[in-house]
Amino acid sequence: MKRIIGVADMAVSNNLQEDLITYSLGSCIGVVIYDPTVKVGGMLHYMLPESSMDADKARKAPAMFADTGIPLLFKQSYQLGASKRNMMVKVVGGAQIMDENGVFNIGKRNYLALRKLFWKNNVMVAAEHVGGNVNRTVRLEIGTGRVFLKVSGLGEFEF
Repeated sequence: MKRIIGVADMAVSNNLQEDLITYSLGSCIGVVIYDPTVKVGGMLHYMLPESSMDADKARKAPAMFADTGIPLLFKQSYQLGASKRNMMVKVVGGAQIMDENGVFNIGKRNYLALRKLFWKNNVMVAAEHVGGNVNRTVRLEIGTGRVFLKVSGLGEFEF
């Protein structure tokens, strides 16, 4: 069963028959977490680095921002029994799309916000596929913990 994670959205699951998938990660970042001990996984597709840009939107849609979405993703996984010490974390996206001159650098700013949060909270990243100027799709199999990445021009591969 496939569960689609939209833009500014997230999900956490312990349903072994479920795959979490998010499409078209450009400047957005996809964060995939998985605890193999309890088979709990989650996925976040955030758009912007800081909720201070729009506090009202952050209250209504915390998954839109790195600084509100990432903590929520981890907290919800803990509620299903996941543990930070067992967590496998993978990061995808942060490309420079439709900003060829680097005026806004949303992808880089999104990635920097994530790295700061992870550094402060001692979270290690097992794998990442970030930057460049390509769209990406990422899929997590809850039952196995396997992560698949599809990159424009490269096809799909296990990540």
